Amino acid sequence: MPIRDARPEDAPAIRVLLEQAFGGEQEARLVDELRRDGDLAVAQVSEHDGLTLGYIALCRMTSPARSLALAPAAQGRGTGSALVRAALTRARGLDCPIVFVVGEGTYYSRFGFTPEAAAPFPCQYAGPHFLALRLAPDPIPPESVGYAPCLRQAWLMSP
Repeated sequence: MPIRDARPEDAPAIRVLLEQAFGGEQEARLVDELRRDGDLAVAQVSEHDGLTLGYIALCRMTSPARSLALAPAAQGRGTGSALVRAALTRARGLDCPIVFVVGEGTYYSRFGFTPEAAAPFPCQYAGPHFLALRLAPDPIPPESVGYAPCLRQAWLMSP
């Protein structure tokens, strides 16, 4: 299944996909804000016969330096693993030292994400669902994880 960089004309299809995957508009609005603010480092779609079947994004973080967060993702028809692998390949090409995700460890561990890799980085989401994947062998100072401003704001407003 082809995976390619998302284009501006994909925005309506991505919005519908995210609304269906997450049962509402919140994730779709976040993607719109991340795009508007320039905080999407990677945005990719999977498609088949012209239909958008999956979406993944890597968002810039304010700290640690050059780090990215995997979010949001909407997968369908078996495209999830391929999208994650494609996004991580792009992250390596961007000289990203570490990628963070808040998610299910049994799913993300297949890509190398672990809570142990995330543990040195203070974060309000610390725990078994706060995972990281180190992409660079160089030491990364254990500073607090800083998410893009619109993500921080959205999470503050969440119940």
